Amino acid sequence: MTKNKDWFASWFDTGYYHILYKHRDYSEGQSFLKNLIDFLKLKKGDAVLDLGCGKGRHSIYLNSLGFKVIGADLSKNSIDYAKQFETEMLQFVKHDMRDPFKTKFDVIFNLFTSFGFFEDDAEDIAILQNIKNGLNLNGIAIIDFMNAKKVISSLVSEEILTIHDITFKLNRYVKNGFIVKEINFDADGKHHTYYEKVKSLDLAKIKSYVNSVGFKIKYTFGDYQLEDFNEETSDRLILVLE
Repeated sequence: MTKNKDWFASWFDTGYYHILYKHRDYSEGQSFLKNLIDFLKLKKGDAVLDLGCGKGRHSIYLNSLGFKVIGADLSKNSIDYAKQFETEMLQFVKHDMRDPFKTKFDVIFNLFTSFGFFEDDAEDIAILQNIKNGLNLNGIAIIDFMNAKKVISSLVSEEILTIHDITFKLNRYVKNGFIVKEINFDADGKHHTYYEKVKSLDLAKIKSYVNSVGFKIKYTFGDYQLEDFNEETSDRLILVLE
């Protein structure tokens, strides 16, 4: 299922996306995964799907902890890059998360706000249904989403970043129920405009999605240290589903 009209189908597959986020600190994400694995007592050898894996950094880390990992992402660019790290226990595939999985897993991770991209609620719900159907008996899924209420209250409306001689002008705003980042820059003799749009989903709305597919929320956390979720103060909205 290719839907090139979707903003992420074009933006995630450009080299500019990777330039803009070149300096991301992944250590916090690895610490989060370690905390979560210890808390949930996941077993080495478990079959794991990293859904929305990007260039595979966290898939590689999960594999290093002893899991059999498949990293899946819509971006051909990212998957082509990640494939250089493949082993017998680590594979990467291009996959649209709206499509069912052909394999079942013990654990499915959907990390770092790789959810809530679609205008139609039915598409987000279909993703949760695919995740549920893709789990083995007693399998669990982790959805790591932003705390939309806090993000909106602290939104930086304008920002300018210069990276690799490219000046990115970022504008952030809320429109039609989405938190939008508009990205403008000049490169290769052209002006470019891209968007990142994530639905402003609070816990009640996500719960309605989760309930509609028969998932149960086992745990709810508010940050990568696994503190309790607080709608006013938490940085993240992390759900463990079964």
